[in-house]
Amino acid sequence: MPKTLTELATEVLNSADGREKTALSHRHAAAWFASRKRGEPLRIGTATPPLRPARPAKPELKDPRDVPKRKPGSPQGRIALLHAVAHIELNAVDLHWDIIARFGHIPMPLGFYDDWVKSADEESKHFNLVCDCLDSLGSDYGDLPAHAGMWRAAEDTVDDILGRLAVVPMVLEARGLDVTPGMIEIFRKADIKNAVDALNIIYAEEVGHVAYGSKWFNFLCGRDNLDPKDVFHSLVRKYFHGPLKPPFNEEKRAEAGLPPDFYWPLTEGGNF
Repeated sequence: MPKTLTELATEVLNSADGREKTALSHRHAAAWFASRKRGEPLRIGTATPPLRPARPAKPELKDPRDVPKRKPGSPQGRIALLHAVAHIELNAVDLHWDIIARFGHIPMPLGFYDDWVKSADEESKHFNLVCDCLDSLGSDYGDLPAHAGMWRAAEDTVDDILGRLAVVPMVLEARGLDVTPGMIEIFRKADIKNAVDALNIIYAEEVGHVAYGSKWFNFLCGRDNLDPKDVFHSLVRKYFHGPLKPPFNEEKRAEAGLPPDFYWPLTEGGNF
């Protein structure tokens, strides 16, 4: 009998090497969409995913305060910036498979799984694109330390699907919409075309990931007759450690289904 989707998701979480993890992610995403095309989708099932995904021996993971700061205008600073992006993208691969593996017991439409498998597949592509950029600059993922705080949101929301949707796509990934244009400009000024191209792909596709979070958050609130804005504010205050920080990319956030009255009240001056 074919493995269930939640079992495939757990296999990705248990794969340590970044390139191997993303190759497995691509294969399992292809298997899911092939089954959907046949009209015989894989069973969702349930699984027991690890609390933390497997990770390679490198990079060394440090407290965010202990990760060295580098000026992005220098060659080493640009490498450090790309390394940080690669780390974010690898965590995102696991975050999107984890929401499938972790919450398979909650009845959801098949479109929910379509969206998060697609997101995981795209994050896998993003990781490899950024690693290729690092390689072209004489570096590799793992050469620098990275911060260990990225999985905290997953651990905090291990039994709360609404909390997971609020904090991961609707806060953390939405932050990517705010900061990516500035990163693109750094590499454009340095005339590093492959990095500009990679970041433009990431920027375009991350809008969709935030939109999936908003869509399914609103779906679940509607199913339980809850007010999405009030629930979002409550969950971000519970699970996100600190206020949201402007400036915000209001245009792209709106495109992803995030209106300003969701996030502005959660800033330091917004009665957080």
